[in-house]
Amino acid sequence: MNTFQKVALGIAALSLLILLWALFVSNQPLWQAMAASCSIATSIGLGAIGSLREYQYTAWIITAVVCGMIYPEQLLHVGPVDMRNKWLILFVIQLVMFGMGMKMSISDFTGIAKSGKGVIVGLMSHFTIMPLMGYLLTRVFHFETEIAAGIILIGCCSSGLASNVMTYIAKGNLVLSVTVTAITTIAAPIMTPFLMKMLAGTLIEVKFVNMMMEITKIVIVPLSAALIHDYLKTASRPQSNKVNQIALIAFVWLLICLSMWVPLFEPNLSTALLETLEVINFFAGAVIIGVLYHRLTKRNPAIDDFMPYLSMAGIVYFTAVTTAAGRDNLLQVGFLLFLAAVLHNCAGYFCGYTFSRLMGLNKADARTLAFEVGLQNGGMASGLAGAMGKLGTVGLAAAVFSPWMNISGSLLANYWRRREEKKSLKKAVD
Repeated sequence: MNTFQKVALGIAALSLLILLWALFVSNQPLWQAMAASCSIATSIGLGAIGSLREYQYTAWIITAVVCGMIYPEQLLHVGPVDMRNKWLILFVIQLVMFGMGMKMSISDFTGIAKSGKGVIVGLMSHFTIMPLMGYLLTRVFHFETEIAAGIILIGCCSSGLASNVMTYIAKGNLVLSVTVTAITTIAAPIMTPFLMKMLAGTLIEVKFVNMMMEITKIVIVPLSAALIHDYLKTASRPQSNKVNQIALIAFVWLLICLSMWVPLFEPNLSTALLETLEVINFFAGAVIIGVLYHRLTKRNPAIDDFMPYLSMAGIVYFTAVTTAAGRDNLLQVGFLLFLAAVLHNCAGYFCGYTFSRLMGLNKADARTLAFEVGLQNGGMASGLAGAMGKLGTVGLAAAVFSPWMNISGSLLANYWRRREEKKSLKKAVD
């Protein structure tokens, strides 16, 4: 694999040279092809450089943006398939969240007992600083209404699992980080639509119940499936049997619902009841998927290690499709949107850290909450934008903010880690 990555670096260097020459002679098709080739090869090749290996995922996100800008039509329509299809987006985002859920466990939700004050400060900071900062930026930059709503949306989303990784690198409080991520995720179905209604209700139509249902399907359902798998890892035989019985009941329930949906339910039930029944069916599916996945991993444990990479691939897909869908808007407001991403993200780090210190938390906890506040779940924002049918406008902020959050988070985490290592070395010498 290392040899392949080294070859990829060579291809990246050659592509860059050809790219520069093509730009010089104004050969657009050639420089476009070389830009895509260079970015893809670089994303692969970074794995061969130890000091840059941790930026490989970020490089793939940037590659998705580059390809989305250069070849929008090819990415939006693969054969007869529209890559913006609502059900395809829902499936991929659920897959992403399920893969992320593999890094969570039921015990994560008990961390509040160990880090009560930190969790409260984290929740207060996350659901105030970032939504208000997003709203402020829309007032300053005067973006088109749906793009502005997307900026507020990403500020209203829960923290992503990237914050846990950055906290680990920065030598922060990992227990606190995982707990805040878990609690903000559980709170998202209520807090995100509430904040969107308050801050973005004049920009786009925000249906509280609809958005709550979508977040439940996008985030809570796949995480539930992952947590069922986690529960079965240590469950006794009687406990496992109970879960299997519930899965069987869920399967029968789904068969009945599917057979009666079109002839009986759709013509006779209200929209609200249909949506509620749909969410119940999704939870039934989560139980089945959790049990089946657990059985698969018992036969082949390596599947667990593969799932996070599948999640990353899903996020790359979202970034590419969102960029392609919003290419024309990005050409007009791309720089301002990137500037907004930098300001929003840096405000989260600064305010999260400062507020934590003012509330009496130690530096490790403050670093942790800086990441919890500054890093949002871009996948959730993209999924919600896709569910609205506004991936190219409302989803545009997520496509710009997500790559920057990965880059800035990695830089800040490594900076804090090196500072802590220097302090530890100095104490050892003294």
